[in-house]
Amino acid sequence: MQAPILIVAPFRKLAEDIELVIAEQFPKQKKLFRVVEADLEDARKLLEKNTGDAIKVIVSRGGTARLLTSAADLPVVRIQVSVMDVMQAVLQVSERGSVHKIGISGFDNMVYGCEEIEKILDMHFIEFVIRGEEEAEAKIQEAIRQGVDVLVGDAVSVRVAKKYGLKAKVIESGKQAILQALQEAVLISRVVQQDEVKSRMLSSVINKSQDGIVAVDGEDKIILFNPEAELIFHRVRYEVMGKPLAEFCSSLTGRQLHTAGEIMADVYGKQMLVKISTIQNGSSGFTIYTLQQVSEVQRLEQSIRKKLMAKGLTAKYRMENVIGRSRACQNMKNKAARYALTDSTILITGESGTGKEMLVQGIHNMSQRASGPFVAVNCAALPENLLESELFGYVDGAFTGARKGGRQGVFEMAHGGTLFLDEIGEMPISLQSRLLRVLQEREVMPLGSESIIPVDVRVIAATNQNLADMVAKGEFRQDLYYRLNILRIHMPTLAERREDIPLLARSMMKKMQKLNPQLTVLTDAAADFLQQLPWPGNIRQLANMIERIMLLTDGTEIDRADIQAACEDDVEIRPFHRSSQAVPAAQLTEAAEHEEENGHVLQSVEEETMYRVLQEEDYNYSRAAKRLGIHRTTLWRKMKKYQHN
Repeated sequence: MQAPILIVAPFRKLAEDIELVIAEQFPKQKKLFRVVEADLEDARKLLEKNTGDAIKVIVSRGGTARLLTSAADLPVVRIQVSVMDVMQAVLQVSERGSVHKIGISGFDNMVYGCEEIEKILDMHFIEFVIRGEEEAEAKIQEAIRQGVDVLVGDAVSVRVAKKYGLKAKVIESGKQAILQALQEAVLISRVVQQDEVKSRMLSSVINKSQDGIVAVDGEDKIILFNPEAELIFHRVRYEVMGKPLAEFCSSLTGRQLHTAGEIMADVYGKQMLVKISTIQNGSSGFTIYTLQQVSEVQRLEQSIRKKLMAKGLTAKYRMENVIGRSRACQNMKNKAARYALTDSTILITGESGTGKEMLVQGIHNMSQRASGPFVAVNCAALPENLLESELFGYVDGAFTGARKGGRQGVFEMAHGGTLFLDEIGEMPISLQSRLLRVLQEREVMPLGSESIIPVDVRVIAATNQNLADMVAKGEFRQDLYYRLNILRIHMPTLAERREDIPLLARSMMKKMQKLNPQLTVLTDAAADFLQQLPWPGNIRQLANMIERIMLLTDGTEIDRADIQAACEDDVEIRPFHRSSQAVPAAQLTEAAEHEEENGHVLQSVEEETMYRVLQEEDYNYSRAAKRLGIHRTTLWRKMKKYQHN
C-alpha cells in the first residue's frame, strides 16, 4: 500500500532529520510517510513517477516545495525555516573566524526576516534572493564580486557556492519545524480522505435522485441539504447544517429511518415518498433521504413503466450516426434537427432501406424527450388483431388467450417519449380511426377496458408508399393522413446521394471489422464502382454487399474486382455489373434474357442504348448522361425503372 504522505527532502541531512522525527513522534504511523531525497527538477521527475490516488499530500522545503506546488495537483506542506534556524547557521560559520562578509542566499521564504537577525546579532548580511535554479549561478557570482567570504542558504545556493570555491553552509530546519509540517500533513491527509468519502456519497445521491435530498451522519446531524430540500422543509441550508434532522421533521425519525427502503411520510402537510439509502464507511455511516411528492411520482410514471419492458425502449442511434455529406443528406439532417426541437407529429417518406429508423432515433435523442422511452412498431409485421392489442394494450380477460393481468400497449410504454410507427401505410383502415383518436385526444382505452389512460407521446410515422395516392384510392384515411403529415421529411435514395456511397461503405467496413480484421482499405477504384451500381435496396442492400465482400475477400484492401465478384451473387445488380465489364450490347441483351425469371429483361431500344453508352463510358453516369442528352438523375431513374420492370 502506497503511503498517503510523500516527503521530498532537498538534501540528505534533512531526510535524516525527518526520519528521526517520524520515529520519535509517529512510531505507530510510520506507514503514513514515505521519505525521498530529491531537489528541484529531480523532485518534479520523481513526482511524475509516483503520482497516484494513494498520495494525498506532499511535504518539502524551500524552492523544491515551491516547484512541487505548481507541478502537482495536490496540497503541498512547506517545512519552514525559522529565524532561529538562520541564526544557528550564521553563528556556526562566524565562529570559524576571519569572516568579514556573510551572504544569505535562497528563495524568498528563506531570506525573509534576515533584518531581525542582523539586529539581534549586531551583524550585517548581504541577501541574495533567487526565484529559480537557473538564477543561482548568477547570484553566487554576484556574491563573490561583492566580497562575500562565506555564505549560508538553501541546498541549491550552497551547491553552486561550493562549485565556485566559496565557503557555504546549508540552513537546516529544526526538529520543531519538521514536526509542525508533518502534523499538518497528517491532518490534511485525513481531511482529503474524508472529502473523498463525501464525494462518493454525493455522487451516489445524484445518481439516485433529482428530488429533495437530505443526508445525515451517524448522530442524525444533517451534512447535506440540497435546494429542493430547502423548498420542501422551508429552510435554507445554513440554518440546518450540523443540526439534528428531528428538529425540522419529526416524521423522519426512528430506527426504521436507518434501514434501506421506502416509506410514506407527512412532511409539512405534503404526502412524500421517502426513499432511504445507507452508506457505510468503516465504523461510520450515513443515511440519505430522497423525497418525492406523491403527485410528482404519479406524473413521472414513465420511470415505472420503463421497468415493465426493457426491450425496445431505448434509441441507440444519434444524429451523428446518420452518415452523409451530400446536399440531399445534409438537407435531410438539417430538417430533422429543426423538427427535433418541436413536439409535432412527423411523417417520414422514402424507399425501403434508406435508414428511416436510424433518423427517427436521432430525432428522439436530439429532442426534449431524449430521457424518455423510444418504442418502435412495424405496422406491417403483425396481423390486424395482434396489431390492435400491441398498439392499445388490453386488460385481463379482454379476449381468449389474453395474458393474465393484461398488457400495456405501446402508447403507454412510450409515455413521455417517442413512438415510431413504421410502415404506417400497411395499417388496416379499421385501426386507422382508433389511431386518429389517440393522436387527437392524447388518451388510449385498452381492449376490454372502460378506463381511459392519458398519454404524452410524440408520434413519428414512416412509409415507403405514396399515402396521397392511397387516400385517393380509399386505402388510407384522409383525416389521419393530414394528422400525420404535419412535418415531413423525405429520405433520399442512394441514387439521390451517390457521393455518400464511399463514405457509407467505409463506415460499414469499420463496423464489420471483426469479420475480416486485416481488410481495412477500400480503393478509390472500388469506391467509384460502388457509386455506379444502382442499389435498388439502398443502404440495406449496400450493407449486405459490404458484409459479403468482407467475408469473401482476401488481403488488406477491397478493389473493383472484389466487388464485381460479389455482384455475381446479387441478381438485382448482376446486369449492371456485367455491363461495366464492357460486355457488348448484344451479349448483354442475351444475358438479360437468361435473367427473365428475375425481372431483368431489356425491353426497349432506349434501354439497350443506355446500357451500351454506360458500357462505353466505363459506367460513369455523368459522361453517359451527357452523351445521351439527359440529366444524370434522369438516367439513374430510368435505369432503376428498368431494374424494377
